[in-house]
Amino acid sequence: MGTTSLKRVLIANRGEIACRIVGACRGLGMDAIAVYSDADQAARHVRLADEAHHIGPSRIDRSYLNVEAVLKAARNARADAIHPGYGLLSENPAFAEAVKRAGFVWIGPQPATIAAMGDKGRARAIAADAGVPVLPGSQRFAEATSDGIARHGEATGFPLLVKAAGGGGGIGMRRVDRPEDLAAVVEATGAMAARAFGDPTVYLERYVPTARHIEVQVFGFGDGRAVHLYERECSVQRRFQKVIEEGPSPAIDAATRDAMTAAAVALAAGQNYAGAGTVEFIFDDETGRFYFLEMNTRIQVEHAVTEMITGIDLVQMQLRLARGDDFSGFTQNRVDASGHAIELRVYAENPAKNYMPSPGRLSRARYPSGDGIRVDTGFEEGDEITPHYDPLIAKLIVRGEDRADAILRGRAMLGATHVEGPATNLALLRAVLAHPAFVDGRTFTNFLDIHKSDLLAPA
Repeated sequence: MGTTSLKRVLIANRGEIACRIVGACRGLGMDAIAVYSDADQAARHVRLADEAHHIGPSRIDRSYLNVEAVLKAARNARADAIHPGYGLLSENPAFAEAVKRAGFVWIGPQPATIAAMGDKGRARAIAADAGVPVLPGSQRFAEATSDGIARHGEATGFPLLVKAAGGGGGIGMRRVDRPEDLAAVVEATGAMAARAFGDPTVYLERYVPTARHIEVQVFGFGDGRAVHLYERECSVQRRFQKVIEEGPSPAIDAATRDAMTAAAVALAAGQNYAGAGTVEFIFDDETGRFYFLEMNTRIQVEHAVTEMITGIDLVQMQLRLARGDDFSGFTQNRVDASGHAIELRVYAENPAKNYMPSPGRLSRARYPSGDGIRVDTGFEEGDEITPHYDPLIAKLIVRGEDRADAILRGRAMLGATHVEGPATNLALLRAVLAHPAFVDGRTFTNFLDIHKSDLLAPA
């Protein structure tokens, strides 16, 4: 494909990532085409795009997850390519295949790669074959006898996680501490997975109590070459979903970083991976060992952390690769990282009520600006946070000369941020950045649970 053939990009997404892709398209002189549901007809991503096409009612399965509606919009818009963003259809291999079959450029890895890495059980096997360490666990299964489940649990070891094979992003994952609870959790997780992913299969994986969630950003060129763009730590989570991310990780030394990034690059290169992807690891703080968790075959919510410390625009790289730009000279020595970046996700939710979503109209949305500050958002004052979709309002990203400086700048940014209307987690974010354990870098995946009383008191 020549470098002038990709002019019109349909964005099969919504919210802040759709707005982010609009900006990347503009920077490359491409037309950005939005799609929207009934609930999003006046949304910010619709206002920013060069044009927008209606794809259905507010229900997500009848609009943003409706493959035929998205493809019809692409045809009507005379799009050249489709960018899926993250979430929604971004890791759906059938959608990727349908996009290519319809004659559009798919901005992402090959459908076969998405399928292979999207099946979490299969991905574990691929990682192991590539020499990447994996946690003890079971093979995938849809049904098992009581004896079979017990054997799987005993071989894996407790505590363990029951995980949906087709899941991701923390969805379809439940912890089990006692053997007598395993069968019921397997049944419940399988039923949930069938509803959410159309795939009831699950597998077991050893749970690491002192775990950190560390991921490596990779970019593959589709020809067996790949580079890494260093790591991010995403250990501050609620319900296995990320709230705060930072890079670099405060926990790992240079030798561990080298080993982890080399493993991630080997995995991506072995798949002839094309585009942006993330290899996620569990890091055992007690032993200093890391283990493969999963690979996300898309741009990540927290990609801005990497962009802030490397100066590389990952979304533009995706677009440039898709239009056929020459990356033959892009080698690992082209990637450098400096400083420290922290991303804070502002959600319309109530942390004191088990993070219950809090839809409503944004009566106020004011953020600071300046060097080392970035705000990615899909909303402006007066916009409605609807109950139909993810309650993410904005991502606040700061860069400092080092981690201590980034924390100070993050506190200042939070202090100067004013979001009113729906309940938000802003007070929780302020409490986290002020907490001694966070300041010391003692952030594990159960951080919010361990320090719940301290963190919710200010809220």
